[in-house]
Amino acid sequence: MKGAGSSDKQAFNSPFLQLSGLVDMTFETPLILSFGSINIDLTARSQRLPRPGETVHADSYAIGLGGKGSNQAAAAARLARSFDLDVALAGRVGCDAFGAQARASLSGFGVDLSPLRDDPENPTGIALIGIDTLAENCITVAGGANMAVDGTDIDAAAPGLERAKVLLLQLEIPQEAVLAAARRTRRAGGTVVLDPAPAPEQGLSEPLWSEIDILTPNESETFSLTGIRPTTVEEARKAADILLAKGVGAVLVKMGAKGVFWHNGTASGHLAPFRVVPIDTVAAGDCFNAGLAVALALGKSLPEAAKIASACGALATTRHGAADAAPEWDEVAALVAG
Repeated sequence: MKGAGSSDKQAFNSPFLQLSGLVDMTFETPLILSFGSINIDLTARSQRLPRPGETVHADSYAIGLGGKGSNQAAAAARLARSFDLDVALAGRVGCDAFGAQARASLSGFGVDLSPLRDDPENPTGIALIGIDTLAENCITVAGGANMAVDGTDIDAAAPGLERAKVLLLQLEIPQEAVLAAARRTRRAGGTVVLDPAPAPEQGLSEPLWSEIDILTPNESETFSLTGIRPTTVEEARKAADILLAKGVGAVLVKMGAKGVFWHNGTASGHLAPFRVVPIDTVAAGDCFNAGLAVALALGKSLPEAAKIASACGALATTRHGAADAAPEWDEVAALVAG
């Protein structure tokens, strides 16, 4: 797989950076693989949302890359430009104009698309998004090719799954495929990070819990999975204990404006939120996970990786869009340095 940010590799491989512990020397070129959904978002902004049976005129509209799998891959690739890291995406798109658009957008971010398959029978997934002047929204998702992901996609992505240092998973493809991907990567020694979004009403399948190295639920997903809404650090701790008891290796509870609580079963901590002026939170979760993956691929500890992830999520809220809101590494480093 072709490396992202190859022009920066010589500078990155300096003895100083290696001795500082920023480079993990155990992998020649660490791979971050996102296995998940690829959508095209069609977003209309209007004064108000239509009522049932009503048509309203939009003030503007936009067509762009979406889907949690592709958003996390794009954000990780933008961060990885500064390092000797590869970022790839596995999943499905349709053989249609939206599929071609998704491929072009992802390639522009530097994502390796060799594991991404074309589906001749199903269209590329789309999300129809309406937003009003108060930032209220309504979203209809047609999963298309995403919902057809199955064992054949696992086989096609096997080289990446077995090479991945960090595997990013979400729940916008069938859980059976998520489980199979996690097992393949963990057997090869990689780290599996699951963003449990959207949180399924029936919860996670029992076998999946023990295949998750790091779970990253937000407030609503934590409530869905544990029955506890983490509005305080103590509530986040209780929720994390429940999730750890199910077999998860570590938990990062994203508490929104109240920061992040992390717990790995033996140690825990709370990270206060970074001070930014948010204007759009749509990309925060995906950029958080992308930052976490990059930090882990660079050999950072869980608390250090959580801080980097939190900075990435915070910066994403300072601009509009999904994948386009992903920050550059120098912005993240400056925010973390404070």
